[in-house]
Amino acid sequence: MSDLEIVFAGSPAAAVPSLQALTASRHEILAVLTREDSPQGRKRVLTQTPVADAADQLVLPTIKANRLAGAATDRLVALQPDLGVIVAYGGLVREPLLSAPRLGWINLHFSLLPRWRGAAPVQRAIMAGDEVTGASVFQLVPELDAGDVFGHLTQSIGARETSGHLLDSLSLSGAELLVRVVDAIADGTAHAISQQGDVTLAPKLTIDDGHIDFTAHASTVDSLIRGVTPEPGAFAMIDGQRVKVLDASIARDSARLEPGAMALQDRRVLVGTASDPIELLVVQPAGKTAMTAADWWRGRPSGESVVAS
Repeated sequence: MSDLEIVFAGSPAAAVPSLQALTASRHEILAVLTREDSPQGRKRVLTQTPVADAADQLVLPTIKANRLAGAATDRLVALQPDLGVIVAYGGLVREPLLSAPRLGWINLHFSLLPRWRGAAPVQRAIMAGDEVTGASVFQLVPELDAGDVFGHLTQSIGARETSGHLLDSLSLSGAELLVRVVDAIADGTAHAISQQGDVTLAPKLTIDDGHIDFTAHASTVDSLIRGVTPEPGAFAMIDGQRVKVLDASIARDSARLEPGAMALQDRRVLVGTASDPIELLVVQPAGKTAMTAADWWRGRPSGESVVAS
């Protein structure tokens, strides 16, 4: 057995369990690479990434960079690591850094590759109505998420599961998978196989991706809402006002409504689709705090027709 000296690259909360698991393993973390501090929240407070917070708590040296070039690359190359590990860093690893570790780089990706290569695999899987997803650990190569796979795990997607819930779960199980792969690489027993199947892409989501189309089938609407929750968030334009939809479900037991038409039925706020209505459960009107859809509805002027688009 041979312990490895590792450089770790990651930024969001989903990468923290992997950093913690590797730190607790038999291997040594030489440095943590993460993105630079950025303004967060309404007050735009300069905030470091969750991975930077975790590295501070673990007393690990941190390198902050949004692009892997210049001084950041030089510092990492100078460490002469055995292996690079990347989990949702938010940037591309190019030469000369790609070849700097003796054993190259491996990447924990939250999908069953080659399905959903790209920045938003969990969100896109839910939005597409997939029933199963997972995580893969693969060898990093210049082409996007295209390297040979060392190991993977599968996980069912719950009927009411949001991308936030699913990512939290995969980040924990994926961390365990990652450590097993690193151990196998260290022991010389790891075996990677080429990706098999059709490639689908998972590009980064924008705010507009959360705009609900109520002319679609109810299952499509429901998948969209769950897929973009919590980020970038689902929303509808209701009588010219932007309203965030924080929680909703398919009202299979309710009478049908025209797509976009809204009604209060048995104290439930419903919106018509191409099939069953969608029940709005929690909403957030522009400039206000989150509230139940029923409370929002009661606060509206009575007697007005409502259309969501």
